[in-house]
Parts: sequence; structure tokens; C-alpha cells
Amino acid sequence: MEKKVINLALAGFGTVGTGLARIIRENRDWIERRTGKDLVITRVLVRDLTKVRSFIPGPETRFTDDPRDILADPEIDIVVELMGGLDTAQELIKKSLESGKHVVTANKALLAEKGSELFALAHDLNLGLYYEASVAGGIPIIQTLKDSLAGNRIPSITGILNGTANFILSEMTAKDQDFGTALKAAQDKGYAEADPTLDIEGLDAAHKLAILIRLAHGVDYPLQKLPVQGISRVKALDIALAREFGYVIKLIAQVKEKSGYLQAGVFPALLPDDHILAKVDGPFNSVLLKGNAVGPIMLYGQGAGDLPTGSAVLSDIMALAKGNSVVDNTGFRERLLPGADLVEPDLAVSRHYFRMTAQDKPGVLSAVSGVMGEHNISIAQAVQKPGPQGGDVPIVFVTHRAQLKAVYSALKVIDEFDFITAPTVHYRIL
Repeated sequence: MEKKVINLALAGFGTVGTGLARIIRENRDWIERRTGKDLVITRVLVRDLTKVRSFIPGPETRFTDDPRDILADPEIDIVVELMGGLDTAQELIKKSLESGKHVVTANKALLAEKGSELFALAHDLNLGLYYEASVAGGIPIIQTLKDSLAGNRIPSITGILNGTANFILSEMTAKDQDFGTALKAAQDKGYAEADPTLDIEGLDAAHKLAILIRLAHGVDYPLQKLPVQGISRVKALDIALAREFGYVIKLIAQVKEKSGYLQAGVFPALLPDDHILAKVDGPFNSVLLKGNAVGPIMLYGQGAGDLPTGSAVLSDIMALAKGNSVVDNTGFRERLLPGADLVEPDLAVSRHYFRMTAQDKPGVLSAVSGVMGEHNISIAQAVQKPGPQGGDVPIVFVTHRAQLKAVYSALKVIDEFDFITAPTVHYRIL
């Protein structure tokens, strides 16, 4: 007789775990109508058993600080890993699979760095390793790529994948704030951690991009080869100047396919203010992708939070509870996905924004323009902003499309001029 109760174990009971438990309780009848199953949280793994909990999933829930209580329980069907981190989480997922349990996780860092071996193990055991909540919170991007767009080739994905960074840039843009002030606002609202490094330096977005590349292209892109630049050096001056030219600055995660080779990276970029991603403000995420059959699609929503992320976790649990005979983890049938063929990052071609700080004297513009011409960089616009009498002045160039390698070479020469008094600020333009 088919099992009507699906027993869950939660590893971690913080913001997302509590949100998930609340949704399961509040929507129990609705979930049962969709799956034919009753979801019951029987075990919860926590670090501190003495901590007072604001919410208890149900009378059948037992809290433990020993992972063996989960692994040795034959009644548990699905382990939900919400601890984060690498080593401990990896070991728990590995042992859960080996004990015959499906796994749902929101751990993007682990999947980006160690996903290949975990997916291979799940493949060998014909068990689910699902991870909708690992990218873009409540936005259903994982299932969209695995299922809804499975028949499409995906030439490009461009996304705003980190809500903390997007909130900071939105605050800097709307309120003319400097980076430090906007970061403090993000921390005060709970959008940024006390140590915000993963968010502001682009690493969180890089983890998510690596996962999307695997799903969209059926290859593993080595995380250590993914070019990553964060937003911690973005200045209010450049945001203001970009706005004068009709652009906004966003932290972009992007992959493009060119003749079977992938070009990818995470970087701050100028977007035209009428670009659809330029309208994504605050702690929201958005993914813009193109399918060779379906065309462009944009997904938008909350990228974090207890209920949005809990909703994504629950979607994986419900998919597994339905008991499909074919487990679909990576979206591809291979045990191990091949490595990606990569385009060298500095071969990327785009338009560019430069801000130079120079002494206010004759010949500066002509000297800089000459170097750009020598490196095949065509100038679309050039503006010298007024500065203090006798002081340094900002000079802004917007270029036509040029190769990144040529840009780096030109800037190296330009920054050696004695009239350039600070390193040139450079951003790509999408």
C-alpha cells in the first residue's frame, strides 16, 4: 500500500527552517490535495537544545543535536539540509543519501563547490538531491530550467542574484548614499550579515551562477575559474555620473554561450535605465534568460526570507513526495557532467565606462584618447566634469564595444601618465 505520510527531518531550524515549518502547518490540507501525502516533521537537528523556540512544528517533532538520530531513523523519508557551510553539511548529505533518504538543500556554496560528487552519489542510488531554494530564494528558476525549458538551449542568462548587493546599490542610487551608509542600512534591516563579505564581494552570486550554468548547459564550470568582482569599491560619484549618462549600476551574474564555449562572470555593470533589470530594486532578485525556442523570459521575486525561501524548499519536498520513478537532480541523465569549455574572460566584448581623475591641464584628453585609439577602443562620449580651481577633475569616457583585454592594456598605460592622480575606475556596460 502506498505510503500516505512523508516523514521529514530538518537539519537546521533558523529563519528558513522555521518558515518552512510554518508553511507546512498552515497549508497542510492544500499540500495533501496536491500530493496525496501528509508531510510530518518528525526530527529537527539543532546546535543548542536549550534554546527556546518560538515555533514548534508539531507534537510529533523531536529535537536533537546528534545527526545520527536522523541517519539511523528508518522512518525518515527526506532530510532537509538548512545548516549552510561546507564540510558538516556535505557529510550529512552524503550519509543521508547512503542511508536511503532523499535530500533537499538550500546550500548554494556546497553545490557550487562540491556538487559533482554529491550528484554522482545521488545518481548511483537513484535518490533525489533537490535544491530549488539554493538560487534566488522564492523564484522557481531551478525547476524552470530542469523541466519547463528542458527542450530549449539557453544562449544566455543574465541575473541579479544577490538581494543584499542589490539593496545596497538601490539605496546608493535613490538616496545618494555612500557604500558604507547603504551597507549599514542593509544590516539594520537584516538584509546583510554582520560579515557581509560573501554578498558584497560577489561570491554568493558566483555560487548561484555556477548552479545555473550546470542546469542550463549540462556542464560543470569550475568555481575557481569564474571571474568575480563585487560592489565594495563602487562610489557614489560613479552612480551619479552613470545616472547622468542614462545608466544604473547593478551587480550582474551572467553566462553566454558562444559556439559551444561559455563566457561567464559576476561583476558590477552599467545598465541603460530602460533595461528590464534596471527596474529591479531593493532586496529583490531577477533572472533574464533566453531560450532558442521560447525566446526571452524574466523571473522576478524575493531572493531571501523565511517564507519565500521556505516556499522553494517545500516545492522540492512536494516533488519528491509525489514519488516519481525518475529522479531529476541535474536535469541531465549523465552520472557526471562534462567540464565546461571556457572563453578566456578577457576576451569578452562590451561597451565600457571609464572615470579618470586627472590634473586640470591642457593635453589630457588628447593623450588619453590617443592611447585608446592605439588599443582599438572607440570613444562614444567624453565629458570632463568641473573640479575645484587648480585641482583634479573627473573625466568620464563611454566607449563603443571593445575587448576587455584591450581595455586592461589601455588602462595600464593611461594610469602611468603623471597627470592621472588615481587609478581609473572601469565598469562594463550591458
